[in-house]
Amino acid sequence: MNTVDLRSDTVTQPTAAMREAMMAAPLGDDVFGDDPSVQALQERIAAITGKEAALFMPSGTQSNLCAMLSHCERGDEYIVGQNAHTYRYEGGGAAVLGSIQPQPLAQNASGQMQLADIASAIKPDDPHFARTRLLCLENTWNGHPMPTEYLDQATALAREQGLAVHLDGARVFNAAVAAGGDPYVAVRGIVDRFDSVSVCFSKGLGAPVGSALCGSNELIRRALRWRKMLGGGLRQAGLLAAAAHHALDHHVRRLADDHALAQRLAQGLAGIEGLSVRSAQTNIVFVDVANGRGPDLLAHLANDGVLGTGLIGLRFVTHLDVDGAGIDRAIASTRNFFAQAGGNAAAARPAGSAVY
Repeated sequence: MNTVDLRSDTVTQPTAAMREAMMAAPLGDDVFGDDPSVQALQERIAAITGKEAALFMPSGTQSNLCAMLSHCERGDEYIVGQNAHTYRYEGGGAAVLGSIQPQPLAQNASGQMQLADIASAIKPDDPHFARTRLLCLENTWNGHPMPTEYLDQATALAREQGLAVHLDGARVFNAAVAAGGDPYVAVRGIVDRFDSVSVCFSKGLGAPVGSALCGSNELIRRALRWRKMLGGGLRQAGLLAAAAHHALDHHVRRLADDHALAQRLAQGLAGIEGLSVRSAQTNIVFVDVANGRGPDLLAHLANDGVLGTGLIGLRFVTHLDVDGAGIDRAIASTRNFFAQAGGNAAAARPAGSAVY
């Protein structure tokens, strides 16, 4: 029985065509700056995001960290959401390695910090306080595309106060596809508001490794030095850059398929007593399970060959290695769990919904 791995879109395997592209890539030594595949990728993603330059990174965590280290100095501060990836899930790197103080703020269910909270968190220019230098936002956030109006307002507020703005755009192509139209145009429209953006190739785009930090020539010059200090310099990295090239060529528009599968999963789980679906706007579905039975459900699903995570509530992520049959298995296994528990999952199914 094949495993249906819904833990994350990071679990994708390179496709056969991607592997062929990797093997055919012209290579050099990127630390010396002469890997042509890396150079071409950096130029391409900089053009897509409308920035002057870009730097290929081994990971999104390193890309975000290099951005914060390049925007800020020791004793500076960045404003960020309490549950944002750059604050909560990146090991405290900015504080530990850069002596940059985070100022975390509460977020609503869509990941937005209140504008008034942002304004009040900006410190005056006074030696008593850390210097507020940077606002970090995230798009998508837990699968939610950030509304254009909010991005406009938050970045405008930051600029009025002299702050730089950075976007953790690990899944910004998901946000662009969800917006409709040409996703490359949509990505440019999203990131034009920001001084820098980190874009991940190893999530929904399906490359095995890599992110890119995009920004001004000066920012990327500083980030290159930080990447070296952090051990991120790679040699024949063109193998990895070629995978990202292939992903940009072939895996952007197909993100709509992942979004459709997430909707299929959410609809199939709807109406189960003891379970509620919180989000399915792009490729991430969050599920709440009553009576603390989330771990039991995850164990049951795993026994049926369906994997999810339970770190921040049950989370299921669709990607290019998941198909409709796999989603149906996940739905059927979940319904069986509640049926075996004596619940009335079948009776709670909405009229006209499919039987899985």
